Amino acid sequence: MVNEFNEYVRDVFSAAGDIVIRSMMDGYLVYFNGKLIGDICGNEVFLKRTPTSDRLLADSELRYPYEGSKTLMHVFDKFEDAALVQELLDGMHSELPEKKAKKGR
Repeated sequence: MVNEFNEYVRDVFSAAGDIVIRSMMDGYLVYFNGKLIGDICGNEVFLKRTPTSDRLLADSELRYPYEGSKTLMHVFDKFEDAALVQELLDGMHSELPEKKAKKGR
């Protein structure tokens, strides 16, 4: 079953680059150009904190998307501003660490 909210997030974010949304236990992980940028839980978007997200989403509430998680930025009304989404995702991507290589066997 396709989640309409996930498709909406994918549509909005994909204007900035490659978006992959993967199912996890009680929600979804959101990847932008190969880097994990946040979660979707209960039809709400939560993004990791970086200098760019802290600056552009300064009015966003910090919340726990699920029990045991780190606090993330709850984003709920920034999707209509395509320039903001582009700046946000590009900035976050440059600030987040590269994916760790898996160790060989």
